[in-house]
Amino acid sequence: MTVTGTGKESGSRTFFTRYPLVLLVMLSALAIALLSACSGNEPSPAGDDQSAAAITENGNGETEPQKGTGTGQETSEEADPGKSSSEDPASAALPGLKPSGEPLVIGFTMDTLLEERWKKDRDLFVEAAEKLGAEVVVKSANGDDARQIAQAETMISQGVDVLVIVPHNAEATAAIVSKAHKAGIKVLSYDRLVTNADVDLYVSFDNIEVGRLQAEAIMKLVPKGNYVYIGGADTDNNARQFKEGAFDALQPSIDRGDIRVVYDQWSKDWKPVYASENMREALEANGSDGIDAVIVANDATAGGAVQVLEKNGLAGRIPVAGQDADLASIRRIVAGTQTMTVYKPIGRLAEETAKFAVALAKGEQPAATRRVNNGKIEVPSVLLPPIAVDASNIDETVIADGFHSREDVYGAENAND
Repeated sequence: MTVTGTGKESGSRTFFTRYPLVLLVMLSALAIALLSACSGNEPSPAGDDQSAAAITENGNGETEPQKGTGTGQETSEEADPGKSSSEDPASAALPGLKPSGEPLVIGFTMDTLLEERWKKDRDLFVEAAEKLGAEVVVKSANGDDARQIAQAETMISQGVDVLVIVPHNAEATAAIVSKAHKAGIKVLSYDRLVTNADVDLYVSFDNIEVGRLQAEAIMKLVPKGNYVYIGGADTDNNARQFKEGAFDALQPSIDRGDIRVVYDQWSKDWKPVYASENMREALEANGSDGIDAVIVANDATAGGAVQVLEKNGLAGRIPVAGQDADLASIRRIVAGTQTMTVYKPIGRLAEETAKFAVALAKGEQPAATRRVNNGKIEVPSVLLPPIAVDASNIDETVIADGFHSREDVYGAENAND
């Protein structure tokens, strides 16, 4: 058969006849290009592991993975099923993960969640721990010793990696520490110290300093006169430390005879109703003119005392100190019925404790700045500084830190004043 045509055509046909694979490759490339143009340049299968939702635009108009929604590293791992997720540098950087990539589990047993302060602690602690990659199991005992011990025992039997305790009864919870240690689980005391036990770490504020700040603030206003002291729960070591700090500051004036403590009583389980009873008893024993100042162990109990003073027309006339910087107490300070509180930046407490809990779970011993005797051992401790708050520095402390919003403190109508 004779082929006719120009030499060029003849040469071309001869080339493709001799090299048909080249023709096939060229036609395939043309087809792929046409299909890509028709589909709007959609990502190729190699990029499908990273969805559009995982992409954001940076300041240069380029696309990059959105944090937490998918990265190039995650995509490459999906392409290699044999690669362990624990080898992901992003995951490995989280201290709250086990070598297997699973989260460390922190058991958080709390005395109560009835007070505003402890709800904040719970939420902040869980948030801080989860940022580290850990998981938190939270249980509240509602002021019941037996229930707290039972809840802790359940956590221990379920194999938590570390136990964090806010004890209701400082001595009763010593049993929890012993049982946890037998199971190889370390124990951290959060804000309240477990006494007569081998606690591995105690993280709190300087509670003696809290009491000093309360007394010093009131003594500036009332350097001489009759004082009422209303303590917290006598089962709580913190309550004893608050009182110790307050009386350390008061003692020189007591010794000189300038200050006389005319009433001194604990408030069972930190309940405001018992603080109210104490305030009524103090007024009955000394008369409305026989009390010049009141120091109360925390803001919830201070609220109970202020209610009684209000009923007797004395709110705002008798200085009252509290501590915890509860929203209700800050509002009372603005209204003039409570004089001061002590702010303990619990966001920092929660963050530091979460880090320490993770370290303990991994067999590390965090560096302690102090040692606090709990009746059995000198417990390695980290004590954070508290801050006195009155009407003059609310904005610079609790509002500036985001602990309370300006609107919550002053009301929507006065928030911008």
